[in-house]
Amino acid sequence: MAKAKSLWMRILKVVLVVVVIGAAVSLFAIWRIGAWNLVFPGNSHDTVAPAIPAGLNSPSVLVFSKTNGFRHVDGIEGGAKALQAITSKHGWGMFHTENGAVFNEQDLAQFDVVVFLNASGDMLSAAQESAFQSWLTAGGGWLGIHAAGDSSHLEWQWYRDNLIGATFTAHIMGPQFQTAAVVLENHQHPVLRELPDIWQHEEEWYSWEQSPRVEGFTILATLDESSYVPVADFMGTQTDLRMGDHPVVWANCIGSGKSVYAAMGHRGDAFEQPQVRLLLDNALAWLIDDTQDGACSPLQAD
Repeated sequence: MAKAKSLWMRILKVVLVVVVIGAAVSLFAIWRIGAWNLVFPGNSHDTVAPAIPAGLNSPSVLVFSKTNGFRHVDGIEGGAKALQAITSKHGWGMFHTENGAVFNEQDLAQFDVVVFLNASGDMLSAAQESAFQSWLTAGGGWLGIHAAGDSSHLEWQWYRDNLIGATFTAHIMGPQFQTAAVVLENHQHPVLRELPDIWQHEEEWYSWEQSPRVEGFTILATLDESSYVPVADFMGTQTDLRMGDHPVVWANCIGSGKSVYAAMGHRGDAFEQPQVRLLLDNALAWLIDDTQDGACSPLQAD
């Protein structure tokens, strides 16, 4: 009996060691791929604004990549590098921060465009959201990239209604990254300048409950859903993510401000693709230039 008890104790110890090691490896993997905030989402709101460099060139771009939700580590790094190259080429100023306290009237007044670079989760306090809304509707420009359009922003109703115009459902899984055909609309829009009518891009493609076209947004590019497999296959359960009308780039006017959203940018290499780089370049130029109205259907801001 004593031998049997001793054997079971040794087995139990081995099992416990395996469980502990497995948990440690899993937590490390979660941290390594940037999913920590997805498993343990935060709601921290910064209260002390960062120091903005003196003598920032004008016009200036504020790049914001705070993540209180899923963190696209590689996408943020690659996107920041691409945006720095674009702004430097034009001689524009750029300031990259993850401090939400920069969203105040005085600091926002120094910028012409705000970019949400894979920003996710409950990033801003109510006062910071209000400051951003006032700045944008008074004539600012906003560029949202990839995770800026996911489901982690749904508690901010104004954001959903005025900048995204659709409710995120899911992204493809099985495989997670697929090459699909991007098809342009509104070919004369400045954001699409010199882009090919159809081009291929590999991405973790998002789907939404319906097209933002329904809510009056200007659609700039859609996906050809026959060019990839729009399905989320998770643990043997398949969800059809087809939208029929499946936009991936769109624009809007909010008061005197303008916005562009682009679904590309999960991985860093997305920003190395010439078409994506040109799309972002064009979008920033359009958002900065008050003389380029383009094709934009205004929505009355709440």
